[in-house]
Amino acid sequence: MSINNRYDFVYLFDVKDGNPNGDPDAGNMPRVDPETGHGLITDVCLKRKVRNYLEMDKEGKEGYRIYVQEKAILNERHKEAYKHFDLAHVSKKLPADVKKAKQITGWMCANFYDIRSFGAVMSTEVNAGQVRGPIQLTFSRSADPIFAQEHSITRMAVTKKADLEKERTMGRKATVPYGLYRCHGFISAHLAAQTGFSENDLKLFLQALENMFDHDRSAARGEMTARGLYIFKHDNKLGNTHANKLFDRVTVKTLSEKKPPRSFGDYQIAVNESEIPAGISLIKRIH
Repeated sequence: MSINNRYDFVYLFDVKDGNPNGDPDAGNMPRVDPETGHGLITDVCLKRKVRNYLEMDKEGKEGYRIYVQEKAILNERHKEAYKHFDLAHVSKKLPADVKKAKQITGWMCANFYDIRSFGAVMSTEVNAGQVRGPIQLTFSRSADPIFAQEHSITRMAVTKKADLEKERTMGRKATVPYGLYRCHGFISAHLAAQTGFSENDLKLFLQALENMFDHDRSAARGEMTARGLYIFKHDNKLGNTHANKLFDRVTVKTLSEKKPPRSFGDYQIAVNESEIPAGISLIKRIH
């Protein structure tokens, strides 16, 4: 059964001595707002980590496959839906029969967790339709401007014997000394009904936000930690107030203006629960 409530949430996480989301158009330097110096992390970056976590947690379980996966051939996955209903696909077109077209798209939602959660554009050569997912995330933005550093590194080993006497290979590594990032999220009950996104799917998504960084370690990303997850649950599908009014209830304050923040302890997180509108409950998953 799909969810019966609208949700809006604030997600806080930080990075220490790492590159949380490199920009390939800028030499893989940490993404930054050039006008303010605040760090940025794309929604796609966080969705990748959610996918990776769910892939580990639900490996091999029916209905929890991951659609956007490394080296996945998407057309081959679309063909599975056509094969299931014993239908032949026509290049770049859904079946002309509306019922059959819905069956193809519905099968993809039922079998792939990330499609029924985040949506997908599947109108490729083997057309499986388009889905707008119930979960939408903003870019994450750092609470303060970040300072991106580049470090020189060397490799002691060589690739081939002919290079044995040559100078060692030099490289570059980019890091952020510290950054506390804030992301806003929205979960639509209306769109959940269209994709089949269930209460259990919601539970798994929130679980991933809490734990995914513990299973995404690498030298490049440094130390990343989930610091706060504040979920506003509306008592109906359409909601009781605008999301921005709820997000304003969660404030992040830098404790010292004399030195740049270098740890989560350099911030004060406050939640004004007294001004939360009627019909909305606050759920704190991390604090």
